[in-house]
Amino acid sequence: MKFMKIMILIYIIGAAVVFLWNQFPLVKDSVHFVLDPSIGGLFDWNLTIGFILVMLIFSLITTLAQKYFTDQDALKTLKEEQKLIQQELKLYRQDPKKTAELTSKSFELTMKTMPLTMRPTFYTMLPFILTFKWFSDYFTANPVKVLGMHWLLAYFVIILVFSPILKKVLKVN
Repeated sequence: MKFMKIMILIYIIGAAVVFLWNQFPLVKDSVHFVLDPSIGGLFDWNLTIGFILVMLIFSLITTLAQKYFTDQDALKTLKEEQKLIQQELKLYRQDPKKTAELTSKSFELTMKTMPLTMRPTFYTMLPFILTFKWFSDYFTANPVKVLGMHWLLAYFVIILVFSPILKKVLKVN
């Protein structure tokens, strides 16, 4: 229960930052003070290379947070149990009673997994939200495309490339 209260608080703070970004110049100006010369300078030098490097750093931070702020052994065990249940579900798909039982077990495992996998969010969510708001400001002022697409789409494409590679290299469950 404590976990859920903390998560809700983090989401409320994140939502407040997003919706009140322009109403609180101190937060906005502080973020711009830090990111304009660093990430902004990198983007101004070479947008494509800079964006890819920043996304690589984002992926690395997220992956390291997942690795070091989660119980990797417990996650591995829970994922193995999930796989076994999925295999059993395939075997017993004609038996509604057994399917319901296995689905219930699967749901229980999901509820055990969620707090473990959400823990890194405590540490990464707010800095990433602030950075995303900065991205929005930067690309509003500089309406250019990254790799021929909107910056948000480019973000998702690049993250989808880097994340699995980094998880495999760093052995993250």
